[in-house]
Amino acid sequence: MSITATAQPTLTKVSAGCWLTLIAMTGSLSMIMLDQTVVSVALPTMTRDLGLSGTGAQWVVNSYVLAMAAAVALGGKLGSKLGPVTTFRAGVGIFFIASAMCGLAPTGSAGEGWLIAARVVQGLGAALMMPVSASIVMAAFPAEVRGRAIGVYAGISQIFLALGPLLGGSFTEWASWRGVFWINVPVGIAALVLVRIAKPVNQNQASLRISANHVVLLMAGIGGSVYALQQSSVWGWTDSRTLLILAAGLALVTTFVALQLRSREPLVDVRLFGQKAFLGNVLVLFTTQFSMLAMTLYASLYGQNILGYSPVKAGLTSMALILPLMVAAQIAGRWYDASGVRPPLLTGLALATLGTVVWATMLPHLDYVSKVPGMMLTGFGLGLVFSPVNTDALSRVAASARPQASGIIQTVRQLGGTLGVAVIGAVILAGEHPQTSLAAARSNAAHAMVPGFWIAAGVFATGLVVAYALLPHDRATQ
Repeated sequence: MSITATAQPTLTKVSAGCWLTLIAMTGSLSMIMLDQTVVSVALPTMTRDLGLSGTGAQWVVNSYVLAMAAAVALGGKLGSKLGPVTTFRAGVGIFFIASAMCGLAPTGSAGEGWLIAARVVQGLGAALMMPVSASIVMAAFPAEVRGRAIGVYAGISQIFLALGPLLGGSFTEWASWRGVFWINVPVGIAALVLVRIAKPVNQNQASLRISANHVVLLMAGIGGSVYALQQSSVWGWTDSRTLLILAAGLALVTTFVALQLRSREPLVDVRLFGQKAFLGNVLVLFTTQFSMLAMTLYASLYGQNILGYSPVKAGLTSMALILPLMVAAQIAGRWYDASGVRPPLLTGLALATLGTVVWATMLPHLDYVSKVPGMMLTGFGLGLVFSPVNTDALSRVAASARPQASGIIQTVRQLGGTLGVAVIGAVILAGEHPQTSLAAARSNAAHAMVPGFWIAAGVFATGLVVAYALLPHDRATQ
């Protein structure tokens, strides 16, 4: 239940255990985000070392996102049944063991299957961690300073999403691509140690029942839909395989939603979408993730393939996006605590839209400096969005429902990112044509990115309209 705050939030003393909890949850979410983009720059070297096929290389990236998207809502339900801390510990253990297995992938014919299987298990571990980590942070901090805490949690993790290409390039160029996976092992162990010391609340609802049929239906529906979106860049949007699998996935999801509405103990409480404020926050998160993930990936490709930069230098170009995001995320948390969700969110989405437009218009100029103003505006705008949207969405539901609500939020986030990469990627690929010289090929590739970035700007603008229409004026507190 939310209430309208009539006074400015007061400064609240926060214990050391709360901060240790925040560090552990932030580190875990940063690992999850990092592994969505860290592989992109390292993939050519991995392909040479392991002899990956073209399809195999694609699935090294896609299998992680597919497994996470299909299982993250189940992770939220398990967080309610077993307790968020128990579920988090299980997820971290699975994640860092799978990460070590990725780094140990053998060369030769067995390497491809080994690596893809380990990436699937990584995604399942992430699906257990991601939905409960936010609810653990929310429970650890009082409402008066919750925005600042989530500002650290969400802001730093989004920074690692954008830092993925830089870290992947650094490991690949200076050490080994295997390091992009092994780095998760010490971070995961540290997270478990911090949770052991901090002892966050582990409220569970052991009597909750989980229907195996509903789990299979949900995972098949989400998994099939995401698979069709991922394969659309290979098969094409009009290919019968894309259309049939996507239609089947959506049909299964629709059937699942109908069953949840009739269920006394739903696997996913879809009735939460009936809350106007929760729906508005989730839609804003969908739109921002749709545009941001695709732009992050293609900005790295722009540096490598078009400007001819090394993997490390291409990764460094993302700093123009990351540094403003880092600053704005901390401003956003305090702004939310003082004013509620609308002011930072509307400002952030407006800046992200404007920044993407500026960035898009500069893409045909084959240099880096001309992109910096647009990247900085976009990064600062996104930094104002992620903390408030996560904090407000979870503050609008009861504490016992937060793991499930977080599972819904993260499922929508993954669907938004996957759809964005598929749609924007298809538009960019459609604009690329063979050229007779390297200079002409680079120019053509740069021009091909422009329509994709215009779509990203349009989706940001859509999020702005949704936020204006649906988000409440009050500051939510529990």
